[in-house]
Amino acid sequence: MERLPPSRWRHLAAVVLSAVLLGLYARGGPAWMLGFVALVPWLMALEATRTLRGSLASAVLMAVGFVAAVFAWFGAAIGGFTGIGVLPGTAVLLVLAPLMQPQLLAYALARQLAARRHGAVLRALAGASAWVGCEWLLPKLLGDTLGHGLAPSAAFRQAADLGGAAGLSLVLILVNEAVAAALQRRAGGLRAMRAPLGAAAALVAALGLYGAARLATLQVPPPDAPMLRVAMIQASITDYERLRQEIGTYGVVRKVLDTHFGMSQSAVIEHGADVLLWSETVYPTTFGKARSQDGAALDQEIQAFVDVAGVPLVFGTYDRDELGEYNAAAFLEPGAGLMGFYRKTHPFPLTEHVPAWMDSAWLRRLLPWTGSWQPGSGARVLPLRARDGREVNVVPLICLDDVRPGLAIDGARLGAQAIIGLSNDSWFTGYPAGARLHLSVAAFRSIETRLPQVRVTTNGLSAIVDSSGEVLASTGIGDQAVLTAELSARDPAPTLMVRWGDWVGRAGMALLLVLMALAAWRKLRLRSDDPAAPVYSDTVALLAPGWRWTAAALRGVAGLALAWIAVDMLLRRGLQVQSLSQLRIFGLGVVLPLLGAWAIQRLFAARVRIADGRLWLDQRRQQVSIPLASIQQVKPWRLPLPRAGVDLALSGASGWRQGLAGADALRLEAALAAAGAPVHVQAGAARGARMAHARALTRHRWLDHGLVKFVLFPLLPAAVAFRLHQVIAFGGPLGEFYTHGPLAWATGAVIWWASWSIGLMLLAAVLRLGVEAGSLLALALAPARLVVMRDGLQWLARAIYYLGVPAWLALRLLSD
Repeated sequence: MERLPPSRWRHLAAVVLSAVLLGLYARGGPAWMLGFVALVPWLMALEATRTLRGSLASAVLMAVGFVAAVFAWFGAAIGGFTGIGVLPGTAVLLVLAPLMQPQLLAYALARQLAARRHGAVLRALAGASAWVGCEWLLPKLLGDTLGHGLAPSAAFRQAADLGGAAGLSLVLILVNEAVAAALQRRAGGLRAMRAPLGAAAALVAALGLYGAARLATLQVPPPDAPMLRVAMIQASITDYERLRQEIGTYGVVRKVLDTHFGMSQSAVIEHGADVLLWSETVYPTTFGKARSQDGAALDQEIQAFVDVAGVPLVFGTYDRDELGEYNAAAFLEPGAGLMGFYRKTHPFPLTEHVPAWMDSAWLRRLLPWTGSWQPGSGARVLPLRARDGREVNVVPLICLDDVRPGLAIDGARLGAQAIIGLSNDSWFTGYPAGARLHLSVAAFRSIETRLPQVRVTTNGLSAIVDSSGEVLASTGIGDQAVLTAELSARDPAPTLMVRWGDWVGRAGMALLLVLMALAAWRKLRLRSDDPAAPVYSDTVALLAPGWRWTAAALRGVAGLALAWIAVDMLLRRGLQVQSLSQLRIFGLGVVLPLLGAWAIQRLFAARVRIADGRLWLDQRRQQVSIPLASIQQVKPWRLPLPRAGVDLALSGASGWRQGLAGADALRLEAALAAAGAPVHVQAGAARGARMAHARALTRHRWLDHGLVKFVLFPLLPAAVAFRLHQVIAFGGPLGEFYTHGPLAWATGAVIWWASWSIGLMLLAAVLRLGVEAGSLLALALAPARLVVMRDGLQWLARAIYYLGVPAWLALRLLSD
């Protein structure tokens, strides 16, 4: 038998080590910190894999190891439920591991393909995007993703209100990539490791700082907000089938109802409950559409209990119509009867629902436990009302409904003030890891929407979750208990997740598509990165120190004002312009300073050329010439304010103090050296100069022009939005013109344009930060490919700006 070579054994050991670390990470507690390094051993092994086939094989091994370390309990549960036994159930689970964790395969393949065309930064981004994009495209049964492991950290999990658990997964993967890159450079010492370790530290710090700041800003319910005491009844009656064989179907229902009646009466009397909440399918038959006289009598008995107790009841039952039967939650009110049903949107595959294309007599003979429930039609918001009129609007979620973000987000958009969860987690009785995972995943719905949550299960873990995702109290598995929570009628400010939905996975897929398009585009278009040119010519601003720092201060004021508008919108007003004060701040604090800085640079504009042994600076009213022989050094500005530029160090006792704002240090230095100037070549070693050079080479003459981006382009979405506003508010596109006159109509149009201009400037600022951050990483990790990588990032940003905004607006209009 041929032995495996040492490299294969090392690769296998790396996979096992990562799997063990992920297993510890999934257990929670202080082990959540392992999430930032758990993938590192596997990533270092992948680095030595040069083929797609090898990467795919490694990903399959990693999927098996991951499932064995994290989901072994699930195989045992499958074996117990189907009756095939624990070992066969676990074996089936391991065989299906690559199908259960396809994101690992997508990640490894995307990473390998990206490495052939890009450097370490885009390789990491492509792999991470493939991971979260695959999880979005192919949702997993339990909704699990790497980011859920950060649940034990109160601060780190708060960023889920920006990008959900998928956003946390993205950050975790990038940190692992950075740590792995640093370890691969360890032979070069700390200096070589500094950039990737700095990137990892920056990502971790950003998560922690955002979480701390977000926790400090979470809303406290106002003292006059209506409060409801909700009592969750965990009766811990399981194994209905065994009980049915012992005491019959009616006897089971009778036992379940009597137990719940007794515990509920105690909740009302002793706990002062305003609302009662029972678990999923606690009433295992249709309510309100009885199949028998006994069923009708039980329906009446439940309603009579509610009337006597004087409190609303929400409980799990069945509903049906002409299309079939549904797993549902019924809302009953005293004196008013049935207020409505919510039908479970995501029934458990096979055990509750079989798709029509798969359903057959053969399948049901093979799997006799397959169910026949139909999926519901989506989120629904219903009120919980106390007898004295206090009311809280809630979005109900049943079992697997809470493992995907969409329903909770839709509920928040529909005006929900809290989440109520009903689940039958009795199949987790022997596997507490499963119950803990389900609760942890469900808690993320509260972080993403900032809605508090009460969650009742048949026999644990029932829980109270606040808007930060903190589990304030929970029952134990197997406990028979009443858990009481207070819900307040407050409307939290919409989070980014509520506004954009589960966007991280979609963005990941979009990035992969853009990278594919760029790969095809680069085959048709090659860009030279040679800073030397046969003829040098450039336009700069010739600024004395006083004028330079005046222009820099004006741009700084504009930046601070724009940042203030962004923070104010994010934390207080919402992500749209809602007041004239914002327009005034924008006009006075952003537009005027920017115009002032532009005017200064325009006033001192000069054309730079090299001819006849001199450097010529041609201005409108004067011409400056400097002998090349006197130019000793091109000194890039350390602070690129008001833009990147250079100072010229001249020989002798020259009083020259003017700088060249907008000059490309690398091109100017190369041109001067080629023309015979005795310059000391130093600009090429300056990070700022290399960044400015890449920025100049990748700038598009029209698409990156401020007039096009912030004046002309906003006219497009503003015209669409303004016309829609006119039609809705005044009955036609010129309704305000005819009603209030041309001045009012024109003023409204200008306000809409200014609002869109602010929004697009903020978007451009965010995109610019992303491009600059990516370029800095490229400069640190792959300096030879800086221009190519920045060019790709620039085109991605332009696509998001010029194509993404109109597409987003069209989707909003079509969906409303």
